Amino acid sequence: MNEDPGAGDGPVTVDDARPGKGLKAGAVGFWDGVAIGVDSTAPAYTIAAVLGSIALVAGTKAPAVLIVSFVPMLFIAGAFYYMNRADPDCGTTFSWVTRAMGPWLGWIGGWAIFSTGVLVIGAQADVAAKYTFVVLGLDSLAENRVAVVVFACLMVLALTWLCVRGTEMSARFQRIMVGLQVGALLLFVVVAIYRMATGDNGEGGAGFSLDWFNPVGLSASALISGMLLGVFCYWGWESAVNLNEESEDTLDAPGRAGVVSTIILLFVYLGSAVAILGMLSLDTLGEYDDDEALFGLVGEIVLGPLDWLLLLSIIVSGLASTQTTILPASRGSLSMAVAGAFPAKFKEVHADYGTPAFGTWVIGAAAIVWYVVGSMISQNFLFDSLSALSIVVAFYYGLTGIACAIYWRKELSRSVKGFLVVGLAPVIGAITLFVLLVAAMREYADPEASYTETAILGVGAPLFMALLIFVVGLVFMVVSRMTFAQRYFERDGFEEVSDEVARAALGPAGPGQ
Repeated sequence: MNEDPGAGDGPVTVDDARPGKGLKAGAVGFWDGVAIGVDSTAPAYTIAAVLGSIALVAGTKAPAVLIVSFVPMLFIAGAFYYMNRADPDCGTTFSWVTRAMGPWLGWIGGWAIFSTGVLVIGAQADVAAKYTFVVLGLDSLAENRVAVVVFACLMVLALTWLCVRGTEMSARFQRIMVGLQVGALLLFVVVAIYRMATGDNGEGGAGFSLDWFNPVGLSASALISGMLLGVFCYWGWESAVNLNEESEDTLDAPGRAGVVSTIILLFVYLGSAVAILGMLSLDTLGEYDDDEALFGLVGEIVLGPLDWLLLLSIIVSGLASTQTTILPASRGSLSMAVAGAFPAKFKEVHADYGTPAFGTWVIGAAAIVWYVVGSMISQNFLFDSLSALSIVVAFYYGLTGIACAIYWRKELSRSVKGFLVVGLAPVIGAITLFVLLVAAMREYADPEASYTETAILGVGAPLFMALLIFVVGLVFMVVSRMTFAQRYFERDGFEEVSDEVARAALGPAGPGQ
């Protein structure tokens, strides 16, 4: 029996009864989950802001970097799928790592998810606010930081209210957002590739070559630097899995939605990268290092008077990602509270809407505070927040991959598929991400590698932010252990998947098993 530290006096087991968290079941369909997974990564903003940086380190092999970065993401998406089959808990990494590796690592994994929302929500809304002014022709407001910050805060408040108002409404909003965003990108890619095929390569674009997709020839340092950016490109697809308890098919659909959204992102990124490399020279791309204004330039070249569609896709990207980042953070805090690992107030679910209202508002408020304080320091401080994100994300993704192999450890010999897909692949994905985590920490230890180029306690701002998140988390974790979370921390960990679940997911055991 697998104990669940839910509310109540005695141990509650998964096989007997898991007390409902009060979330509205059946509110999210499979394609809703895919839309949420895609939108969470903000693909339009991401490709516009990051491709120039990848091109600086990888040249025309930027598509190859995107492919190599995709592999560990796919492996971790597989881990999310199989862990969700075993334990469809909206806390995802928190719940799974607690079961597989014990309460201490489980708690800090949950804290990492909570923290990513605080780090990134304001920066995403900032992009949407700025480009809304640009599209409306209000350039003076787009350059006015006070106006942008106020508008972005209003956006965060509105999207937080939407998340509280209901998961079904949020899902409908995401369907519209993904259609607008991906639709604009596809139009851009098709037109650009047509122009490349007819010899109209814009402003010195490179002639297409299959070598763009081949990582051979890249130095180890270039590949690692590119993959650090790739982690940011793909992060967010697991938002669909965080809505597992609100999905129509709790066991299967959320995990499949995470995998499918990751694959869709690969093709969106590759298509966009090919289109941009074919229309712009590497020198021009290098001028747009970490600058989403790239879409303004390439959009005008490729789409002419319809270039505003690409700018609109960036606005949609920021809005959609802001909302879909609030969702997993609030579900994670709900799961932690139900398990007794977080303050009980976070267990509150709105009686009418079936959403974790208190936790959602806390996430929104904390994100606004971080964003406003960061904006008062400088806009580069916000960019440093995004850099710190890669460290935190690599940590909890890697933990999930290891947890999958541990939780399913006694079933990995059931079949070749079980060993490769549920055991080996998640571990390879986790090791890759931990290597990237160490590389990121080494890079950001140098203050000159950050946007602010400011040393804080001798290290760069991104590394300081990431370490601060973990230090605050460790302090809160110890305080929780000494006060309200004693029962949660009494768990042993190293639980294992039941034979019934393994048989349903992998089929009957082979001869002799």
